[in-house]
Amino acid sequence: MKDKNDFPDASGVDVVLIGAGIMSATLGMLLKELQPDINIAIFERLDVAAAESSDAWNNAGTGHSAFCELNYTPELADGSIDTTKAVTIAESFEISRQFWAYLIQKNNVKVPGNFINSIPHMSFVWGDANVAYLKKRHAALTQCQLFKGMEYTEDPAKLTEWMPLVMQGRDPREKVAATRMDQGTDVNFGTLTRGMFNQLMKLEGVSMHFGKDVRKLRQENDLRWRVSIKDRNTGEKRKIRASFVFIGAGGGSLPLLLKSGIPEGQGFGGFPVSGQWLKCTNPAVIRQHRAKVYGKASVGSPPMSVPHLDTRFINGEQELLFGPYAGFSTKFLKNGSFFDLPLSIKANNLRPMLAAGIRNIPLTHYLIDQVRQSPDDRLGALRAYYPEAREEDWQLAVAGQRVQVIKKDAQKGGVLEFGTEVVSGADGSLAALLGASPGASTAVSIMLNLLQRCFPDQMNTAAWQNKLKQMIPSYGESLPQNPELLQQVRAWTSEVLGLENVSARQPDKV
Repeated sequence: MKDKNDFPDASGVDVVLIGAGIMSATLGMLLKELQPDINIAIFERLDVAAAESSDAWNNAGTGHSAFCELNYTPELADGSIDTTKAVTIAESFEISRQFWAYLIQKNNVKVPGNFINSIPHMSFVWGDANVAYLKKRHAALTQCQLFKGMEYTEDPAKLTEWMPLVMQGRDPREKVAATRMDQGTDVNFGTLTRGMFNQLMKLEGVSMHFGKDVRKLRQENDLRWRVSIKDRNTGEKRKIRASFVFIGAGGGSLPLLLKSGIPEGQGFGGFPVSGQWLKCTNPAVIRQHRAKVYGKASVGSPPMSVPHLDTRFINGEQELLFGPYAGFSTKFLKNGSFFDLPLSIKANNLRPMLAAGIRNIPLTHYLIDQVRQSPDDRLGALRAYYPEAREEDWQLAVAGQRVQVIKKDAQKGGVLEFGTEVVSGADGSLAALLGASPGASTAVSIMLNLLQRCFPDQMNTAAWQNKLKQMIPSYGESLPQNPELLQQVRAWTSEVLGLENVSARQPDKV
């Protein structure tokens, strides 16, 4: 993927997108669909799109739809299950599917047919307390239309049929349970992102520039932004003016947000966490597992540590990963600098960062323990999910770099957030996306919310509203409360995306 067009002239552009990941690609496509004459310039520090968090090998989770991720359904003090976050994420993923289907159906995006694949999503637990929790979770979730068809079982024979690797060699006296949702998918966000950028580069008024570091952001008197850029290969420095700037640079978003100087960005900090996988190298083992099997994080572990035995489809090949194993680096990007963390500490975010650090000492202990893990320790964690795993069938692979959001809190001083956060200026001329999971899977919903914040007048016009309904048929309506509409959009997106439409195929068994 090469640069398209010369550097924009001094008059500038309507929109600058910083970072060539799934978020910028999604926002760019939405804007060009809504306003075809809009001018967009995209700047990426690396030489290829989707090489950081959006890349398939770096993405800690693909196709997040809350079907199997237990950290999205906490058990409350009274013993009930809070499904609020799970329902929101599941609906957001349905919105993403609609937008992708629209782009492909209209021939606006050319992506390989295997960028998304049907794959069962399963939750697996053991022990009396965890089994009781999973049973309650299943009962709570299946009250919502989005989760109809989810199966629950404690039957070892059924579990062996669902996930043979997980059950082979397991103590038959151990109490286990699982849920299964055949509506699940695996998504290669790297392939999808590059497909969207390839289309954007064909459109009039879009220029894309690789190997470019955004160094400074300054708002001028006319409220437009002056963006200072340096070519990483030649050292050449250039400037461009833009009416709107989106910072979608993954872990690199926080430093740029701080450089922008907008009051809304003050007090934000970041805590970097790196990741590792065990990657299966034995094709015979890989063929025996076709599911995303998620478990529960250990007591005291952060949500990011939820272990999963994960089937992926990457570059046309079926892969099998287990993890994640966390690590620590002061880099904010996999291809970043070790000075990223210290240089991000400012006077206005020092207190929130210290407060969050003090309140998250268990996280520090967890990361230290993870960094100190030996190969035997990692194999032991794998064998909790695959009892007969052999060390020679797996190799350690470095995954991506995440930056968890730290923000001010009036009562606590600072809190560590594990989701995504959109920060925008009061005038709507700049926005930044901070955080990580479940970002990629919910990118369309996140960008729609950003458009409502930053382009409110245009979003309220009949032209934009009508176009949004064309792209996303459920736009403005509640899928959980409209089962007929949910069935319609699932049938449509399944057909266009080449997926199994299994949303109503199975009963909610217990």
